Amino acid sequence: MELKQEELKKLPGVDKLLINPEIKLLISQFNAQVVKYAIRTTLDHFRRQAMKTEALPEMAEIIEGISLRVQKLTSRSLRNVINATGIVIHTNLGRAPYSDDIIVDATIVLKGYNNLEFDLNNGVRGSRNTHLAELLKYLTGAEDVLVVNNNAAALMLVLRSYAKGKEVIVSRGELIEIGGSFRLPDIMAASDCKMVEVGTTNKTSIKDYEKAVTLKTRLLLKAHKSNYVIQGFTQEAELQELVALGKKMNLPVMYDMGSGLLRKTGIEIFKDEPDVKETLATGVDMVSFSGDKLLGGAQAGIIAGKEECIARLKKEPMVRALRVGKTTLAFMEAALSYYLDDKFLFEKNLLFKLVTTPQEELQAKAQRLKNDLNENGIVSEIVPNVAQCGGGALPGKEIKSVAVRIEPGLKPKRKKSEFSEKLYYQLMMSETPVVAILRRGEIMFDVLTVPNEQIEILSRTICGVYSQIKVQ
Repeated sequence: MELKQEELKKLPGVDKLLINPEIKLLISQFNAQVVKYAIRTTLDHFRRQAMKTEALPEMAEIIEGISLRVQKLTSRSLRNVINATGIVIHTNLGRAPYSDDIIVDATIVLKGYNNLEFDLNNGVRGSRNTHLAELLKYLTGAEDVLVVNNNAAALMLVLRSYAKGKEVIVSRGELIEIGGSFRLPDIMAASDCKMVEVGTTNKTSIKDYEKAVTLKTRLLLKAHKSNYVIQGFTQEAELQELVALGKKMNLPVMYDMGSGLLRKTGIEIFKDEPDVKETLATGVDMVSFSGDKLLGGAQAGIIAGKEECIARLKKEPMVRALRVGKTTLAFMEAALSYYLDDKFLFEKNLLFKLVTTPQEELQAKAQRLKNDLNENGIVSEIVPNVAQCGGGALPGKEIKSVAVRIEPGLKPKRKKSEFSEKLYYQLMMSETPVVAILRRGEIMFDVLTVPNEQIEILSRTICGVYSQIKVQ
């Protein structure tokens, strides 16, 4: 039976709470309007809860709820995190990391005003689409480019522009799922086009595509299997074959490359990854790729290809809804400018710098962390670890790295895994959150993704949390 309204009236009112000493202290520390908002929303929460549980909260519980809500409102939600996972492009931790150089270079443009949509040559309104165009055309060999806010948006734009209400042919083995449970079939459905699957999960030939072409077909689509590998008895239609078929059938061909390696860099781990420059050289009509993965820039979806194809996309009304802002353009232009000279690329692109970190440098960082921990009474050891590129890129590819594994401080009958798990989650709640590796009941910290300047902070954070848990 639900609580009667008379019972709910026993909850303290806003006026009564405002004269509470603890609430008064909150008001002295924070904006009074913020505290009032926290009071109202907290009371609403407990009122709804009481209707379900038939129990009213104690005053102490209400005060604690208000305090926690004030803290949440006044604290930054987006925070700097120490990534000790060894995953370089961590999808949940901001994807491609920024170097100090790219932040400085982008900030120079973002401070104050800029010519986002102003033609400085003629003093008239300009287009934001021009800022990255020449640089991207030079770096990729494309006839023209269009930048939107992410790669899923790029794909949707192409699908709606070319195949709204019509058919798109794609291999069943390339019906990928990207981060956040977004699946290619869902994106195609949302784009108002009909997906025609051909082949099987492990084998698709160019004949499968050709047989599926009908009068309603408007696009041949290929998607890069960037986050998984199919091995064994396999076959896929090569891009060159699709390009030839497209010309034969007078159908455009699009390749969703996903990860966005612009060109060959000489880095061993990238040697088998398709790059945009060589892909466009096959004659494919359009490619799309992300800006914040292997490219090392900001979140963006880049469509590069033939001039007439991009011109058609620019006419779509949806383009305005998908356009990027000055922050994205500033960071992307800085990131792309480094590709003009390999010396700058390997110095200023933090992604490339990390995946080419010498083993002796990793060992030195690990040793620093181990020494700091040992000096504070925490037993630890340096162990080999396998790091990853991450971000749905280079599946199956491993990066040789090292990690520091710590031994938990145990009370009698306390399980090692229980201690490690508690330490793992408590570290994420620290002033500077730490995301570590929890594996088979052990906690480790891969130093590949921990900058030198964060080693001391990491050590101090581990020691503080470790000592708290040890005495519990």
